Amino acid sequence: MGVAPPYWAFAWAGGQALARWLLDNPHEVAGRTVLDFATGSGLVGIAAMKAGAASVLCADVDPFCRAAVALNAEANGVALFFTDDDLLDAPRPAVDVICAGDVCYEAPMTARVLDWLATANNDGVRVLIGDPGRTYFPKTGLTFLAEYQVPTTRELEDFAIKRTSVWAL
Repeated sequence: MGVAPPYWAFAWAGGQALARWLLDNPHEVAGRTVLDFATGSGLVGIAAMKAGAASVLCADVDPFCRAAVALNAEANGVALFFTDDDLLDAPRPAVDVICAGDVCYEAPMTARVLDWLATANNDGVRVLIGDPGRTYFPKTGLTFLAEYQVPTTRELEDFAIKRTSVWAL
């Protein structure tokens, strides 16, 4: 029909790397409450639950993500909560860890998200970010955790394999 597929229909590189890192490092989320910010399909939230998280709230402003997250959670045998509230304009959920994949692709949004994440970090929340080197990704203030070669689709990315990193604030 000439309509571009929705963003939540893809496993974006930053989310893939972050999900892999959580599965490789389950101690980061085991027994903790997690927010999968800008969840899309719920990939990172599913990985967090598989790694032993106590609970995961998946958040995305696209209300259609709710159905994608529910279907993917069921297919993977995990339970996830979902909200389509704009968390940047609401009180931050009480969580131990915030995971954010692929949130630095647009300047105004990146600034808002990074400020919000920095506030959470200053309040003692562990903040993990997955990013394949997007234009607006900050060059300072982060701790490098891992790098992965992530398969992507040419519909979204400039390469079939993206070198993608996981960082902590």
